[in-house]
Amino acid sequence: MLSDRPTFDVRLGTEEKARALRADAVAGLTEHPKWLRPTWFYDAHGSMLFDELSHAPGYYLARAESTVLAEHAADVVADTDVRTLIELGSGASTKTRLIIEAGHEHGTLRRFVGFDVSESALASAAATLSARYPWLDIHAVVGDFTRHLDALPADENRLVLFLGGTIGNLLPPDRAQLLCGLRAVLAPGDALLLGVGLVTDPEAMVRAYQDPDGRTAEFNRNVLRVLNRALGADFPIEAFEHVVRWDAEHEWVQLLLRATRPIEVTLAAVDLTISFTAGELLCTAVSTRFHRAGISAELAAAGFTVEHWWPDGTERFAVTLARAR
Repeated sequence: MLSDRPTFDVRLGTEEKARALRADAVAGLTEHPKWLRPTWFYDAHGSMLFDELSHAPGYYLARAESTVLAEHAADVVADTDVRTLIELGSGASTKTRLIIEAGHEHGTLRRFVGFDVSESALASAAATLSARYPWLDIHAVVGDFTRHLDALPADENRLVLFLGGTIGNLLPPDRAQLLCGLRAVLAPGDALLLGVGLVTDPEAMVRAYQDPDGRTAEFNRNVLRVLNRALGADFPIEAFEHVVRWDAEHEWVQLLLRATRPIEVTLAAVDLTISFTAGELLCTAVSTRFHRAGISAELAAAGFTVEHWWPDGTERFAVTLARAR
């Protein structure tokens, strides 16, 4: 039983999550090429794996973003006078602590709202933050940020964090829908702090997802374990190899799983049988890389004005502060 501190708002309950997973699995696995939404990586094990791989030597995005946040956290809270801090896709909320501590020092921050699809990850993070910051009112929303933004609490001086380059996991129409949906629930003057990976050397971008310890491969294959458990599927996990590609046309990194032999899989919960040919690819995620002009235009189209652009020293990652018009 979750305690009343922190408080929880469960918008994506067990049944709704199961229905969404069944619908996505049927839609994605019956198309050609096959695909799955990256949302389904993040059960408790997947969330733990992602936290581990974000510290891998080649995964420069997390380090670059942390460097920028450490340098500019005080600027962010001074510019926003943040009272309520909201984090989409919050996970472990590790980097968020830089903003929380700067907000406390600034004297305005009162509330933190974590928003994530994984209830277990939220519960763990909320407990950690509650113990570390006993002065902070902590609220957690279990939901899908593409569908449940109406769960964001109203308040003055809200600052939304969307970090880690996660926005790049969305295809362009989905990014536009998310940004417009977020703007619709924010008041003029509320702010968005957005972390984006930048287009850089293709080798470095691919290498970020090919750590020698195999964390990313394990994370990538975890979506198959989720399907096996939740949908009674029989994916032979080790028969799929981890593949990373840079798509220059779309300017995104693709995470794929490649069948190493002909495979037939049954998903009992949806009465579906699918086949993979040897070498067939299943796309599990894209990670778009951006240029400053492009992401600024997307924000402007959704009703935000970019006020600050803070790249890291290598120009491989940037954090931008935008204001709702």
